[in-house]
Amino acid sequence: MSRNGATKGDDMITLGLIYISRFRSGALSIIFRDTLMRYPRTPNRPPPQRQPQTVETRPRRLAQQKEDFRGSVQHASIDLLGSSDDIADGLRGVEAEYLFFAAYMERESEQESWDVNGDMLQNFLDALEKVGVARSLKRVVLVTGAKQYGVHLGAPKNPMDESDPWLTDDRFPPNFYYRQQDILKKFGEKNGVPWTVTYPNDELGQDLVFPGSEEFYTKFDCFTSADLHAEFVDWAIDQDQTGNQAFNVVNGDIQSWQSLWPLLARRFGVKVKEDQFDGPAELRSESTLWDTPPLSVFEKEAGLKGRVRPGKLQQNIDIVKWSEREDVRQAWARLAERHGLQQDALEKATWSFLALVLGRNFDLVINTTKARKAGWTG
Repeated sequence: MSRNGATKGDDMITLGLIYISRFRSGALSIIFRDTLMRYPRTPNRPPPQRQPQTVETRPRRLAQQKEDFRGSVQHASIDLLGSSDDIADGLRGVEAEYLFFAAYMERESEQESWDVNGDMLQNFLDALEKVGVARSLKRVVLVTGAKQYGVHLGAPKNPMDESDPWLTDDRFPPNFYYRQQDILKKFGEKNGVPWTVTYPNDELGQDLVFPGSEEFYTKFDCFTSADLHAEFVDWAIDQDQTGNQAFNVVNGDIQSWQSLWPLLARRFGVKVKEDQFDGPAELRSESTLWDTPPLSVFEKEAGLKGRVRPGKLQQNIDIVKWSEREDVRQAWARLAERHGLQQDALEKATWSFLALVLGRNFDLVINTTKARKAGWTG
């Protein structure tokens, strides 16, 4: 999953003369910033004729972070939830050669996510056609994530490959990444614009207790650094062999929380509680992610018929309930005041997403062989 650190409400989307991207959450804002800042530094690429522009929705949080872009960003404003005509009105005068789209809006159900996130992309691309920007595009990059493989539903086949079949039969709920990619393909065919899709994953006083799954704590996971993702798309937009293709983009090293959690504890001057999984039972929770895990698609071929079980969401500490505790709220208020942090970040954080990232009870291993064969060496 690529949208860790996301915040609820107050959604913001940014786009640019060269870069068009989502600026909604901590993770995606980093993706946007790193991608935008790489472009002027890339050797052998002519500089843009005009300054990069961003187009954002309310509130104008990006305006408070202009220093991150060294004064090179100009701002306009649109609402991606509007009609294509409304979006087109906000795009008058915007020119673009490269489009980076990572827009995402969280919804309660998969069908609602399918509807709103597909409509945002469709209306935005329709608006580009109406104002003539589509004709000048050289490449469109769509940033999605490991949800492509159904990791939110249960154990996937490991390692995950770009050629793995989409989970589209009636055993699985709608996946808005599939709709977005279908929309992008049709747009590319209609306007003669090559596209590239990336699948990044999980961007990164008391004894520290791991709040997630005891099983997952010793299993494997992989991550995507924002800088590496920016480096990849910066390389991919100029390569013929990456046109009309989707790529896994992860760091390449396989990690496990049994190693990462002690490192995190040392970073903040604490230690991991020796018996961290023996805490009070009332703080724990467990639920089934989905009755049919993605691995079931491969069970006969892999000789696993009858042995694939539904994935579990296991929480050593229910962090949604934890985040609502008064003592936690007061502690955050003190930290925010002391270190100049965003006061409302605690209540806006999508704790349910973090619960999934840490609470799934299966390995996640993502294969980058396709990118390597295409010439990627980052």
